[in-house]
Amino acid sequence: MTAAVEGLTRRWTPDYPLDIGAVVGPLRRGAGDPAFQVGADGAVWLTGNGAQGPGSLRLARRDGAVVAQAWGEGAEELLDGVPRLLGAEDEPEGFEAHHELIRETKRRNPGLRLGKTGRVWDSLVPAILEQKVTGYEARRSWRDLCRRHGTTAPGPAPLGMRVPPTPRAILAVKDWEWHKAGVDGQRRRTLLNAAAAAHALTSKEKLRLIPGIGVWTTAEVAQRVWGDPDEVSVGDFHIPSVVGWALVGHALDDDGMLEVLEPYRPQRQRAVRYIEASGQENPALRKPRFAPRFSARDYRAI
Repeated sequence: MTAAVEGLTRRWTPDYPLDIGAVVGPLRRGAGDPAFQVGADGAVWLTGNGAQGPGSLRLARRDGAVVAQAWGEGAEELLDGVPRLLGAEDEPEGFEAHHELIRETKRRNPGLRLGKTGRVWDSLVPAILEQKVTGYEARRSWRDLCRRHGTTAPGPAPLGMRVPPTPRAILAVKDWEWHKAGVDGQRRRTLLNAAAAAHALTSKEKLRLIPGIGVWTTAEVAQRVWGDPDEVSVGDFHIPSVVGWALVGHALDDDGMLEVLEPYRPQRQRAVRYIEASGQENPALRKPRFAPRFSARDYRAI
């Protein structure tokens, strides 16, 4: 039996506290993400494209170990990447908290680390889709592209899971299909430019050579693919305000956010992750609403 049918299994025991959900959570694009699901038993399911092909990965804890199972042509590659995906190459020991909120959140979340997928393309597509639109719009487009242009997740993955579309699949998407997915011309051109050069996108510097990819998109990819502890998402619609309300009690712009985070260099993104992790228990993050919510646009109706 091949890995595509039977699957492969490995056990790995981390030598540090590990919260799988907290580490891989940034990879999830909404509750309906076809490439990331949590099973009824609490296991985390991911799909991805590797050098050997598509694959599905299931992660679960058992007796202190991580039990990783994978299916598909990319199964072995996914299993090889489990330790780094779950933060084994992260180095949080030198992080120093300069705010009580971050200090307390760090204490309460010892299993929060920065993981790395090593797969640029799978994180780049949703990041481009999220450029200058609402999260609702971006997630709708991501679901549509995965379902129409991705492939069925190998193995016994939860119903509806898909492997994201490959660069070749993106290059084959027709104009009317982009329209149906709600992807405007600018993001479509950026995706096509990236797909044409996907094999060469191996660093932040090379990403920024692609027309339409700037500092925000590069940061979103670097955080997930290389576990970059310092690359903050400058230009984000929400993060400066979240950081501001958490640390200084009022909204900030990008410059203000960077000033407040400067003491955390070269681990500013780690500080942001702790701020985000504090959201459920920190009233300061429940900032007041002063303006109407930005309305999602439906390009499919145009």
